[in-house]
Amino acid sequence: MNTNLQDYSHKRFNILTGEWVLVSPHRAKRPWQGQNEEISNQKQPTHDPSCYLCAGNTRVNGEENPKYEDVFVFTNDFAALQTTSPKFAVNEGLFKAESEQGICKVICFSPDHSKSLANMSVENINKVVKTWQNEYTELGSNKMINYVQIFENKGAIMGCSNPHPHGQIWSQSTLPNEVDKKDQQQRVYFSKYNSSLLGDYLKQELEANERIIYQNDAFVVLTPFWAVWPFETMIVPKKQCENITMISEQDSLNFADAISKTTKAYDKLFNCSFPYSSGIHQSPTNGEINDHWRWHMSFYPPLLRSATVKKFMVGYEMFGSPQRDITPEQAAKRLGELICF
Repeated sequence: MNTNLQDYSHKRFNILTGEWVLVSPHRAKRPWQGQNEEISNQKQPTHDPSCYLCAGNTRVNGEENPKYEDVFVFTNDFAALQTTSPKFAVNEGLFKAESEQGICKVICFSPDHSKSLANMSVENINKVVKTWQNEYTELGSNKMINYVQIFENKGAIMGCSNPHPHGQIWSQSTLPNEVDKKDQQQRVYFSKYNSSLLGDYLKQELEANERIIYQNDAFVVLTPFWAVWPFETMIVPKKQCENITMISEQDSLNFADAISKTTKAYDKLFNCSFPYSSGIHQSPTNGEINDHWRWHMSFYPPLLRSATVKKFMVGYEMFGSPQRDITPEQAAKRLGELICF
């Protein structure tokens, strides 16, 4: 390892977006007198009569949830994208706008209100994975849908409006910004080298062995070289796969295992129900050849020094570029030490 990367300010290049992140390892030693978040370790009930997502309860729109026993999916009652939006465009000088259509869904991971992915079994997480696969296929087959974004916001600090274990899917007619960047970067690399950008990156990471947190037969959990968030992680398949429907039954279980190991390590890091935003980036459903893609799942957690101190994306991050203090190597080491086998 180049020791300069651990001691001095420097920039790191994100190969998937084409952007830089500023790393300032010396700042990790500065005293903290800023905001401390309130944390709640209140034990949640297995069923909350007032929860809109619990089995058998009535949602805001008056619909009653079935008494589901595994994973439950429904169309979002407050969808950000609409199927009924008319197609239109605005081109008035420097004013430009385009209509956007889409379908938004909510996925309840478990009927147990008190659970999270961190304390669900691998078998039950695999049921969530299967649901993601089914929804990607179903939504992607709709001619209106060209991209399917699967994600989860966990914790009030991440804007999650309900503690019931759940995630969302926003599918839409165009590629969102972050996906478009990754699509272009991977396409250019594949065109030049006839090889997967993320696949070649993974080979280099495995050889360096400086940011690897965990691996099983099919997946690697690592902290990206260019990570922005303090304890950011990425789950990458070892085999070339464009999207999650291309993995085998066994590898689906291996993916669930990687999610389980990652989220359990997070909860142990600061002894709290660790907040994060996670999401899967994978090939578009636009009917084109997308063999330049390798899908991956990322976790972006905000906590920095403890359960009460979070990283803020303000100031320089807003007006300059992303910046971090603790190095990705230090973060990976701490998380790796918490992995249970």
